[in-house]
Amino acid sequence: MWCAVWGFEVLPKQSIGESVLAQIQQRADAEGVALRVGVVVEHDGAVLLLERAERVPGRRPLNLPGTIVRHGEPLAAAVARAVLEETGLSVVDIIRHVGNFDYLSSAGKPVRREHFAVQVASVAPIQLSNYARYRWVPLDGELPVTSSVRGILTAYRA
Repeated sequence: MWCAVWGFEVLPKQSIGESVLAQIQQRADAEGVALRVGVVVEHDGAVLLLERAERVPGRRPLNLPGTIVRHGEPLAAAVARAVLEETGLSVVDIIRHVGNFDYLSSAGKPVRREHFAVQVASVAPIQLSNYARYRWVPLDGELPVTSSVRGILTAYRA
C-alpha cells in the first residue's frame, strides 16, 4: 500500500517470509512470465469470492481477489493492493503461499498467477470496485470457480 500523504509504502506483516516471496519473484523473472496474484481471504470456514456483473455462458463467474504485479512492485505490496483495491479490506499478514497456475493472456503471453493466504484487519465492510457482488462460499461446499482456482482452494484446505 502506498501512503500518498507521506510518500512511503506500508507493507503487511509477512509470516510467509520475505525469502519465499523473493524466490517466487526471481523464478518468474527467470522464466519470463508476467506475474499476477490471487488472494485467499477466509472467514468462519468460508472464502471470499467476487462476482462480475457480466455473465459469460459456460464460465464460472466467481473469482478470488487479485491483480497484476506492477514492474518493480514487491509481491507483498501487490497482495495488499489487490485486496484493498477490489474489496476495501486491509491485509495485515501474508500467511502462506498456496500455489500457482500458468496460462496465456489474451495477447498470447505467458502469465503465472501466484496465490497467497492472508489475514485481514476486518472482514467488513466490503467495498467493491471492479465487481458487482461478493459471496462468502463455504470451503467444504460446491465452489463455483474455474478448475484452476478450485485446485488452489483444494491446496489451501489441505
